[in-house]
Amino acid sequence: MSESYIEIERHRAAIVRTDLSRPVRLAIEWAILNKDTTFFDYGCGYGGDVERVANLGYTSAGWDPYYYPDRDRIISDVVNLGYILNVIEDPKERCQALLTAWQLTRKVLIVAAQVLINAPSRNLIPYGDGVVTRHNTFQKYYQQEELKKYIDETLNVDAVPVALGVYFVFRDEAEKEAYKAIRFFSKNSTPRIRIPVKRFEDYQDILQPLMAFYTKRGRLPVKSELVNEQELLKEFGSFRRAFAVVLQVTDEAEWDAIAYRRSLDIQVYIALTHFEVRPAWQKLAPEMRHDIKAFFGNYEEACQVADDKLFSLGKPNVVKAACNKSKVGKHTRGALYVHVSALCELDPLLRIYEGCASRTIGRVDGASIIKFYTDQPQISYLFYPDFDTDPHPALKASITIDLKTLSITHRDYENRANPPILHRKETFVTSTYSLYEEFTQLTQKEQQLGLLKQKSDIGTREGWAKCLLEHGVEIRGHQVYRI
Repeated sequence: MSESYIEIERHRAAIVRTDLSRPVRLAIEWAILNKDTTFFDYGCGYGGDVERVANLGYTSAGWDPYYYPDRDRIISDVVNLGYILNVIEDPKERCQALLTAWQLTRKVLIVAAQVLINAPSRNLIPYGDGVVTRHNTFQKYYQQEELKKYIDETLNVDAVPVALGVYFVFRDEAEKEAYKAIRFFSKNSTPRIRIPVKRFEDYQDILQPLMAFYTKRGRLPVKSELVNEQELLKEFGSFRRAFAVVLQVTDEAEWDAIAYRRSLDIQVYIALTHFEVRPAWQKLAPEMRHDIKAFFGNYEEACQVADDKLFSLGKPNVVKAACNKSKVGKHTRGALYVHVSALCELDPLLRIYEGCASRTIGRVDGASIIKFYTDQPQISYLFYPDFDTDPHPALKASITIDLKTLSITHRDYENRANPPILHRKETFVTSTYSLYEEFTQLTQKEQQLGLLKQKSDIGTREGWAKCLLEHGVEIRGHQVYRI
């Protein structure tokens, strides 16, 4: 069929949503979009995101050429161009939409488009640089890196990958680097009060912001960084004296561990800037500059330490040795499997290695397990949506990144009758995971009953069902019952 006989009905690509779209949800989760920012949805379709963002108490507006053509296009802090580029069949108009959305952006532009791994395989008619769907809508399916290149070259920017098919484009370089860094920050809990001391109890309210700051940054604040700075300094004279009171009632080793983890977080961030134009010292956010001074003395030293770790990954067997030595995760002959919650507990070499993969795709939304291959330069993200609730969850999908080519392979297991399943879930997480004890008790019971002996037979749903039947047991929740 000739393209001239196809009438593209672009408006039919709009989706009726029951929740926030993925790009907008990610912007809220990363605090890019918050109550202090204004939001505008460029090409808002039915207006679902505009309404839900407004319901959260944010300033929200939108425009759409078909559904809301008479609304004003408003300059806003955060602008969303969500799944618009992929439905515009005219390349010039597509480019103009991106440029116009950027012109409306005061702080951050969210750009999202369909990526190739989501493309259906049948009932598509080639049209221009994309295809026509059975609904007479146009779709261009991008490669992840192709989408970044298009955004970067059109706007003369460096778009930051957030997830597959989702990018943030920052106006301010320091804000961009602060966002890129915080993605690698490990989560820390404030050390608990162990020894009640009256002096601490008397000043606990004004000491809490200081404790929260140290928990987040791993260091004491400098001038103008703490919200109640004047009140605290009036009472104690210095941050160090104030923190000395905190150390009287808490375990100093726990604070040291927080500082150490934060220094490793910064090493991971700096190491991965090597793949781009490494930001100049002045382009870093002030908080990051203070972090680097506190942990490394100067930027040059921090870069040297980070680069040494990065370059060591190119040596033979370094990754394999780091995987084999890891006290976190499940070891197999050819891989190390780690739950996403435990990523920050790994050797910084492995965190940098994983960052080499995820830097191209951002956060792999919904992934449960990260698989580090020890015999080839690959990392896989495995999706087990029922990891917490199902005692032996089935694999729903996987995304594998080749570290040499940065090519992405997606496999869908959702409709397979006999998908792989997990056992010994406690081995993937750390002992601080909320369900660790529950997982451990289930494994111990299964071992006692001899259920885990035939490893090659129980790795799939059908094989496990046969094993349970042979042993006359069933599992409900994380409990084992005789039948």
